[in-house]
Amino acid sequence: MEIKSLKKLKLYGFNNLTKTLSFNIYDICYAKTPEDRKGYIEYIDEQYNAERLTKILTNVSNIIGANILNISSQDYEPQGASVTMLICEEEINNPHNQEQSHSDDPNQVESPGPVPETVLAHLDKSHITVHTYPESHPDDGISTFRADIDVSTCGRISPLKALNYLIHSFESDIITIDYRVRGFTRDVEGKKLFIDHKINSIQNYIDTDTKDQYHIVDVNVYQENIFHTKMLIKNLDLDNYLFGVSKKDLHPSERRKIKQKLKKEMTEIFYGRNIPKV
Repeated sequence: MEIKSLKKLKLYGFNNLTKTLSFNIYDICYAKTPEDRKGYIEYIDEQYNAERLTKILTNVSNIIGANILNISSQDYEPQGASVTMLICEEEINNPHNQEQSHSDDPNQVESPGPVPETVLAHLDKSHITVHTYPESHPDDGISTFRADIDVSTCGRISPLKALNYLIHSFESDIITIDYRVRGFTRDVEGKKLFIDHKINSIQNYIDTDTKDQYHIVDVNVYQENIFHTKMLIKNLDLDNYLFGVSKKDLHPSERRKIKQKLKKEMTEIFYGRNIPKV
């Protein structure tokens, strides 16, 4: 059966839609001693310093087809980093096209983007930012690392194709994702368009192998073009969550207590509420 190409969308002037993807990841760890907790924070700071985050955001720009105009980055004391990028949709100094084809634009297809094997970049009316927040419980051994990434584009390009890559760029135990399309643009007859692509769920932009590793919940408000997805890792292998000690060095009762602490921390973050002690 022959598949007809989608009709080109003719706009009056520029595409003024703003598409924003907010992506938050949490990595949870157990570090028993103050020295181990300090070591974990230092490890995270080294793994996700401004230089590495800049590379990640540069790849995001390439994936969504944006051009970087400016980059600002900063490592903080005692911990954390930020990067901001300004980006533009078209080649610099090239005019914006007033016709956009859905048939040859991969950003318009509801499917996963590529995967990888704090930075700010400046785009024309668009930007990408990342901020990191390493922290630890003062006396319970639990340490967490949070990264907040925002990809905001104005025009034809969509940040959703970068989602698959971002998930694979971080060791993520909990993921919260928000996507919203704001504003409107007009076609040549003056009709307002409040969204320029079909979307049923953020999940459709994540590959199946990744989704199989998580419990996933959707909360979507279709009439407002608001989409929300939460993901919680299914399997908790203790050796992947210990810093400064291995599972074989712990008594079985201590392993159980640590695993309970980790599960409690993840559950509280996933549901956004404290769980009272029994």
